[in-house]
Amino acid sequence: MSSPTPAHPMTLFDAAGRAMSAQLVRMNTATSNLANAGTVAGSAETAYRPLRPVFSAVLDSTTGLATVKVQGVYQSGATPVRTHEPDNPLADANGDVWGSGVDENAEMIEITDASRAYQNMVEAMQTAKQLTLDTMRMKTS
Repeated sequence: MSSPTPAHPMTLFDAAGRAMSAQLVRMNTATSNLANAGTVAGSAETAYRPLRPVFSAVLDSTTGLATVKVQGVYQSGATPVRTHEPDNPLADANGDVWGSGVDENAEMIEITDASRAYQNMVEAMQTAKQLTLDTMRMKTS
């Protein structure tokens, strides 16, 4: 885990916001993969390769809060799928085209999982907000 050097200590809302952003990156990459699931190219080198986000943990040593940071989005090592389609205008000299190799079921699971995690963070933030408001009301009473 790396330690951030923020101008101010990380709050629960900062941590939750980063977690929500990470889930959006997961959903966006999986959606991009689904959008390219049926694409073909004239060679294995030019075929679409599914994208994968890479995350790292971030710990704020002053507050003890941990969250996530998006390191980047990278092409996976998925092997393109060769199909013999001599009538396809993209076919190579052998009559083959190369598909994306996207596993549509895995991408749907990724979207569902990221969506649920995002919703959990929304609920956690709502709970934290309510507890903060209740605490403030107790101090003014």
